Amino acid sequence: MDGRVRAILIAGPTASGKSALALALARRHGGVVINADSMQVYRDLHRLTARPSPEEERLAPHRLYGTIDGAVNFSVGHYLMEADATLREAWRAGRLPIVVGGTGLYFMGLTEGLSEIPPVPDEIRATVRAEAEGRETPDLHAALARRDPDGAARLAPNDRLRVLRALEVLAATGKPIAAFQAARRPGPLTGRPCRKLFLTPDRDTLRARIDARFVAMMAAGALDEVRALAARGLDPMLPVMRAHGVPGLIAYLRGALSYDEAIARGQADTRRYAKRQVTWFRHQTGAEWEWLTPEAAMAQVATGDGLG
Repeated sequence: MDGRVRAILIAGPTASGKSALALALARRHGGVVINADSMQVYRDLHRLTARPSPEEERLAPHRLYGTIDGAVNFSVGHYLMEADATLREAWRAGRLPIVVGGTGLYFMGLTEGLSEIPPVPDEIRATVRAEAEGRETPDLHAALARRDPDGAARLAPNDRLRVLRALEVLAATGKPIAAFQAARRPGPLTGRPCRKLFLTPDRDTLRARIDARFVAMMAAGALDEVRALAARGLDPMLPVMRAHGVPGLIAYLRGALSYDEAIARGQADTRRYAKRQVTWFRHQTGAEWEWLTPEAAMAQVATGDGLG
C-alpha cells in the first residue's frame, strides 16, 4: 500500500464508470473496494442498484455491499460506523481502501465528520410519520416553519424526507436540527491523506449509459427484485422504497403504469439524480477533488501514471 495515501475516493454520477475504475485500482494495488452508495448497501436490490457482480467480487475484496435489510432506515451515522471498522480492517491487512460511490453525504462524513444529532426513538418517528400521513409536503413544511423558521428556510418545501427528519428531531429533543449540526465529530478519514477523484463523463454519453443500463437491469431480473420488495409491505418512506426505478416499477405491478412507462420513469428519475449528484459535488467539495473523465482515469491505471 502506498506509504502516503491512506485511501482513494472515487465519486461521480451514477453510471459514470466508478465501479470499473475501483476494481481496476484494487487489482493493481491489492486494494479493497468499499461501498459509498446509499442504495447499494441494501441486500434487497442487487440488480436495480447495479451492485458489483459475483464475478467482480471474486477479482478483489468488496465491502459494505448488500449488508443491510431494506426495513432498516440506514443513516449516514450508521454508515460511518461501518466504514470506520472496514477502513481499519483494510489498513491492518495492508490493503489500500478504495471507497467508491455516488452518495455525497457519505464522502462528506468520511472526510469532514458528522454532526452530533441525537438518534430519534422509533416510537417518536412513528408518531411523526403517522401524523404526516395524508398531508401534503408543503403543509408539513409550513408546520416546521412555525416552530423552526430558520431550519425550514434551508429546506425546499417539497423535500419530504428532510422536512420529516427536521420534525422528528424537534419532537424528540425540543430543539431545531441546526442546534446539533454546528457540532461535528471527525470522520474516519479526517486529516488523513487521500486521493479524491470525481468522474465526469460527457453529458450525452452519460444519459445513454443510464438508459441502456436500466434496460439491462430489467433484462437481468430487476422487476422480480421489486416484486419481492413490494410484497414486504414496507413503509414507503424508507430509503430502499425510494430507490430509482422502484416507485415506477411498483406502479406498473399495481397496474397504474404500462411496462414501457415504468421503464421511462426509472430512466428519467436516474438521469435527474445524476444531474443532482454533479451539482452537489460542484458546490459542496473543494479543489482537493480531481475532476476527470472515466477514460482518463482508466488510462492512468493502465499506465501506472499517478493513481494510487
